[in-house]
Amino acid sequence: MLVEKIKNVWYDVSRIGCIIFCRCFLRLDVKGMKNVPKDGALLLVSNHQSYLDPIFCGLFLRRHLFYLGRDSLFRNKYFRLLSYSLNALSVRRDQADITAIKEIIERLKRGCGIVLYPEGTRTRDGRIAEFKPGAALLCKRGGAVIVPVIIDGAFECWPRFKKIFFFGSKVVVRYGKAITSKEAKKMSSRDLAAYLNDRLRQMQNEVRSKLGKKPFDYDTK
Repeated sequence: MLVEKIKNVWYDVSRIGCIIFCRCFLRLDVKGMKNVPKDGALLLVSNHQSYLDPIFCGLFLRRHLFYLGRDSLFRNKYFRLLSYSLNALSVRRDQADITAIKEIIERLKRGCGIVLYPEGTRTRDGRIAEFKPGAALLCKRGGAVIVPVIIDGAFECWPRFKKIFFFGSKVVVRYGKAITSKEAKKMSSRDLAAYLNDRLRQMQNEVRSKLGKKPFDYDTK
């Protein structure tokens, strides 16, 4: 369809614009892209540090992705139109959004790639919060390859209590080893959520140690 072709072109043009933006105003270090399948059903499971995370997650990947956003972000009609044009999907937060879940699973069955933030909201201190249980359900039912993604530095770049990002900030993005759909289905939803939660926390602390940052102590309650 013509509309889809135009939308795809717009997505690619926007991505180029975002690459230029990041090159000019940030220091972005991305590694592990070989772990991301170039086609087929895909779930990128990432921590959530800033408004810029959707850009960081898919900026250098050679495939179009869909992004989940809480429904309150779509109330402004101009932002809603822009978001939909860039493959954003509206999801009601803190409740079981059956319609959104069905749409996500349907897109995965069609071989799409979706970015998932299981924490449900941006971090308040840079640490990775406990994952919402619904995220694991999507991982199990979607029949998709799951790739853990860690973002570090985005919280320092644009924490949730600041109105503008800090220019020149270094942001690190790492794509971890993929988890097959078969492996995910062997685990219960609770176990899968805990496994992914631990995996991202471990990846985050590995990145922070290499950068000379203090790792987070997730054993402290």
